[in-house]
Amino acid sequence: MSRLIVISNRVNPPLEQGGGAVGGLAMALAAALREYSGVWFGWSGQTTDHYTGQIAIQRVGGVTVATVDLDEQDRLEYYNGYANKTLWPLFHYRIDLTAYERSFDAGYARVNRRFAETVRPLIEPDDFVWVHDYHLIPLANELRKLGLRNRIGFFLHIPWPARRLLTTLPKHRELVEALFAYDLVGFQTEDSLTAFEDYVIKEGGGTVGPTRVAKAFGKTTQLGAFPIGLDADHFAKAAESPEGQRQLARMKESLAGRQMIVGVDRLDYSKGLEERFLAYEQFLADNPDQREKVFLLQIATPSRDEVEAYQDIRGRLDAVAGRINGEFASVDWVPIRYVNRTYRRDELAGIYRAARIGLVTPLRDGMNLVAKEYVAAQDPDDPGVLILSKFAGAAAQLSEALIVNPFGREDVSEAIRKGLAMTREERLARWRPLMDNVTTQDVTAWRDGFVAALRATGAPSEQQVAG
Repeated sequence: MSRLIVISNRVNPPLEQGGGAVGGLAMALAAALREYSGVWFGWSGQTTDHYTGQIAIQRVGGVTVATVDLDEQDRLEYYNGYANKTLWPLFHYRIDLTAYERSFDAGYARVNRRFAETVRPLIEPDDFVWVHDYHLIPLANELRKLGLRNRIGFFLHIPWPARRLLTTLPKHRELVEALFAYDLVGFQTEDSLTAFEDYVIKEGGGTVGPTRVAKAFGKTTQLGAFPIGLDADHFAKAAESPEGQRQLARMKESLAGRQMIVGVDRLDYSKGLEERFLAYEQFLADNPDQREKVFLLQIATPSRDEVEAYQDIRGRLDAVAGRINGEFASVDWVPIRYVNRTYRRDELAGIYRAARIGLVTPLRDGMNLVAKEYVAAQDPDDPGVLILSKFAGAAAQLSEALIVNPFGREDVSEAIRKGLAMTREERLARWRPLMDNVTTQDVTAWRDGFVAALRATGAPSEQQVAG
């Protein structure tokens, strides 16, 4: 059987099945690679004085990983720069936070070229190559320049922006053209896929056929939507594990007869945390009878601390949470428990199960696996209620959740009120189809769907290989 070569910015497989931080790319790819022989290649997260391209290979969590160190200039220009100050905010519709600097663009191109040169010797003729996310859009083009004829697929984990937003990016045409070096380009949702098709047709002068074959820039690539899932059965079992049950018991004790709303997010402006706090404040103002009967536990894991926008959001959240607690708290009740730390997955499963409401309200998100984790962790006899942003990719699949506009405080406030008051019968009626979707459209279905589509594309064209 052909091997699967996975390439992503970071290589971070979980050390053990039950451990690690909240799921996402790491958990999904580790689950995929346990089923396929092959290698996961990417940046180690470490920097060195001078880039050498030396590869470190080891076996971690049942996965063969190959990592390379970057130099400090790479980290600043490629990672902190173009990836996280340019593409991330732009693709999440935050053009006000998007930074354009020539050095960022140069660093992005340089690291993608270095990745290609470093990983090329690891790739055997029959291997399938699966490249992940916005950090590595030009990678296939660089591999083609080195003569690689293997089938190469690309999957974007974040949203693809609307055409008029993307055209604000200098060299936007070159970025899109680079994607046509792939045999398959996958997106989380139909919304992102149609936004890409709109660009191909109206800016690239190309065409998209009824089978989603796109032709532009003298090249052809297959397009598709492949909504990512999680290892649902394993996550459900994590809630029943000894550590999950210990965390559940601990949370129930701390409830003191109250109901809990839980939010679990990386500390990022795209997650809508400030808007969430303000909507919860609106709920407390609108429903004074609910004060001291409910609290919000917000777990927000810090990330990208060197990027100014992230420092800013952390400061604002500290201030908003403090103000709300100062206004509404009593001697034995705090309305917001705000925690900046990482929890193991089995611990999170217990926390999710203790919560009457899972509050998942990003302003823009490719998918959001926290929503699916919350569903998977629920007690089948007494499940909680998922409140989900209409702008999360998961909303297209999890329509039985209470779907809200995260920009509307009253909308979210009313959903909280409804969720807390919802009968067990209605909660069961909503949860069962949610759980069915999470279980059937899991990480295995995502993986198999993408790999099957990549296999079906056939050999790359001469134009793709020529770059």
